[in-house]
Amino acid sequence: MTLGELLVSVALFTVLMLVITNGIQRMYVYNAYTFAQAYQVQNARLGMQAFIRDVREMTFADNGTFPLAVMETDRIGFYSDIDRDNSVEYVEFTYVASTTIAKEIYNATGSPPTYDTSTPDESIILSRYVQNDLQATSTFYYYDESGVAVTNPSNITDVRYIKAQIIVNIDPVRDPGQYMLRSSAALRNVKENL
Repeated sequence: MTLGELLVSVALFTVLMLVITNGIQRMYVYNAYTFAQAYQVQNARLGMQAFIRDVREMTFADNGTFPLAVMETDRIGFYSDIDRDNSVEYVEFTYVASTTIAKEIYNATGSPPTYDTSTPDESIILSRYVQNDLQATSTFYYYDESGVAVTNPSNITDVRYIKAQIIVNIDPVRDPGQYMLRSSAALRNVKENL
């Protein structure tokens, strides 16, 4: 084998190894991104399940206040005995950052019971990388018993059904794309025909 043939062989081998190494590296980066996206979607799914469970159990507050207290497109506040201790808590699902939804819990204190909503007693992050603002879509939707949308907060006592949707994507400019999670719940403890 001549020196020229040896140099050509080494150059071809080097180029081939660089191509293979680059392909393997890209595969690991893509797989890491895909796993991270799947992890955040799973967290959002669990957060949505917690939200629906709490909304279904919405009930009148310890001080007699109507179960639904705040109805905004990106924030909802209601009363529910989420920890099953026979004391109703005030719960808010709200954005604590532009892409993070948290569940904030406020316990009743005193007699008669009052709810201090200045600082939550507990705050739980339910979902990160929520892209609803980027997509200009609401998170919460409210309906009366006939299925008509309720948008005016002065009609809060008419709400009997709530829908929620979140769009999750850890990097909006990369594939795989966005995942939209939707769910809904009827307010069990507010039915008038009981």
